[in-house]
Amino acid sequence: MPSKYFWAGFGFVSIIFHLTLIFSGLVPNLVSRPLHMALALPWAFIFISNTPLQRYTGYVFTLLGLATTLWVAYNANSLGDQYGYISENYQLWIAAVLLLSVLEMARRSIGWPLPLVALISLGYGLFGQYIPGEFGHPGTPLGSFLGTLTIAEGGIWGKLTGVSVSIVAIFVIFGAMLNAGEAGQGFMNIALTAAGRLRGGAAKVSVISSALFGSISGSASANVASTGTITLPAMTKLGYPKSLAGATEAVASSGGQIMPPLMGAGAFVMVELTGIPYQSIMMAAIFPAILYFWAVWVGIDAFALRYDLKAVSKDQQPSRRTLLITCSFFMIPFGILLWGMFGPAYTPQFSASIAIFSAALLLFFNSKGLSRKKQLIERIESVGINAGKQIAMIASIILCASIVVGVLAITGLGVKITSLIISGSGGMLWPAILLTAIACLILGMEVPTTAAYVICISVAGPALAQLGLSALQAHLFVFWFALLSTITPPVCGSVFIAAGMVKENWLKVAGIAMMLGVGLYLIPLAMVANPSLIALGSSPWLAIASALKIALALYLISMALIAPFKYIKRAVYLGVGLTLIFALAI
Repeated sequence: MPSKYFWAGFGFVSIIFHLTLIFSGLVPNLVSRPLHMALALPWAFIFISNTPLQRYTGYVFTLLGLATTLWVAYNANSLGDQYGYISENYQLWIAAVLLLSVLEMARRSIGWPLPLVALISLGYGLFGQYIPGEFGHPGTPLGSFLGTLTIAEGGIWGKLTGVSVSIVAIFVIFGAMLNAGEAGQGFMNIALTAAGRLRGGAAKVSVISSALFGSISGSASANVASTGTITLPAMTKLGYPKSLAGATEAVASSGGQIMPPLMGAGAFVMVELTGIPYQSIMMAAIFPAILYFWAVWVGIDAFALRYDLKAVSKDQQPSRRTLLITCSFFMIPFGILLWGMFGPAYTPQFSASIAIFSAALLLFFNSKGLSRKKQLIERIESVGINAGKQIAMIASIILCASIVVGVLAITGLGVKITSLIISGSGGMLWPAILLTAIACLILGMEVPTTAAYVICISVAGPALAQLGLSALQAHLFVFWFALLSTITPPVCGSVFIAAGMVKENWLKVAGIAMMLGVGLYLIPLAMVANPSLIALGSSPWLAIASALKIALALYLISMALIAPFKYIKRAVYLGVGLTLIFALAI
């Protein structure tokens, strides 16, 4: 097994490659995208290997994958003249190796469910002509089907992979730079200062720190594992019930995927699929994200009426000097990022690239002055390994999801499912939304949020558009509901991790998480009922009014669900809250 120095160095090869693409001008897609996969292969097949068998087969898959991806990149010009049709027998073998490598990359990185969905899609594409009725398809020549998926700018080299190459990878590098330095401590210190002295302070610190950390990590699991190591012991030490402590961290951490700027890669995929500028998507997403964390905050206050939820002691809170110093470690890079996007209006990836260099310079410093040599080396290792590993994992997810999207486009299955949704809902919007929500929840239980969002929006998006939703409403609604499975049984990843960390029954944690995370269920519906909520860029006053109204509704509903009220008072709170969301729409 190569040493950590090798992996750190290899991670920097990936970092340099992706940054070079931003600054060097246009590189053909059939060059940059296969090289992106080539750089991900060793991480997916060798780095995460746990057994000798996995390692040996990992070397084989890596060599085969490298041979085929480099072949595509080398022959990019001539492949463009084939227009997605395989004309030589040996190219069929190259296509088969590429598809098998993508499926196995995803299986090793995130488990079986997504590769199984992709495998079923491939089976449908190859043999769907034998399915009777309207859900069959006329059939596609093998050379055309496999060629479209593997040697053309569709399938695995399509738009989604382009997002992974040119945008997501850059923000992953940005996050790795911040996490290697003292930005995480800055997040924790600002949370302690803002909420530590309040009732339920330790839990509210978890909410704020997870919101801040999640804005750059974009991963619920990573969020729980990082901020949870500090917030969970703090809560349990102060006598908080273990189930409440775990649920608070799980719910707060899940919000990282809906908190701009990163949004778990979802925002950047949304840009590509909708054509809406990133800045507009970020503006639309900010109020719903704030409302989500507001609902969690209110839920903690309601639990404080049941339990004696103590504040964090004064001696555990940072001094003003420490706060200012540690906050600068994330405020400077974030400030440069926002200045680049909203000042000279650079692209998000170019703005993030500039911010990366500022974050890299800050690695040379800590809260006491200059970093020690050993600390600096550890930070550089951390950047290389975490950036390389995370880029590879997201590449594995997006490449695999691209197979599904490619097959839907080739066979026309997406159009047929759209027709089914419209007919099944009787041509009415809310029944169609309910069907889409169920599909998102089921698919989100098995595959990562971004992949679930991509697949669901590919089949349900056109139906929702035909029934009157704007593109942004439909995409944000589907993305939020693809996230439900992080806290909703039976598959609730962030709950499992938090429950394990506090050593509590996961069902108890999940039950409280669903109450605290009620916003995750209601806010997507509120975005549909109140279109002005996501119109901050175009109608700011209407957006603010809508956000305040829904904030009041979430307060009432959270109190009705959690606070120790009598049944009549619960019913009144719940009724008024739901009326504010749905009957008094703005």
